[in-house]
Amino acid sequence: MAYEPLYLEYLIYFNRDRDYFECHEVLEELWLEQQRDPLYKALLQVAVGLYHFRNANVRGGRIMLRQSYEVLRGYPAVTLGIDLAKLVHEVGEYAARLEAYEEQPFLYYDLTIRIVDPVLEEAAGMTAQSLKPQLPQRRGPQRPDRPRHRAE
Repeated sequence: MAYEPLYLEYLIYFNRDRDYFECHEVLEELWLEQQRDPLYKALLQVAVGLYHFRNANVRGGRIMLRQSYEVLRGYPAVTLGIDLAKLVHEVGEYAARLEAYEEQPFLYYDLTIRIVDPVLEEAAGMTAQSLKPQLPQRRGPQRPDRPRHRAE
């Protein structure tokens, strides 16, 4: 299976860079190209939920992770070359912990999307070589007159 370049970028920003804002940017573009596919939207919401919580927006993180969980749990265990069952489980636990955050606060932590398809693993590795990390990470929308971050 050939994977969409924007999906590959999403995985790299998610796993390598932990740049959830950039995850949102690239996957939103793919989501729109794919006629607003709910799977891409839910994966996008995982990144947005982590972005919000990392930036002290507990409510935003909880809402995004809960919505993502509700959609993702309806897909097969292995979807788009990733261990979606693992991700769904972790997102569900994270959302539940955020529901109880006021009574039991906890420190932010990252999630990792486990790639299970060797073809996807190889494609992501190749893409990672040419995709520069966004340092420092963006914390909000970028002005249109600023260039993107791809390696030349």
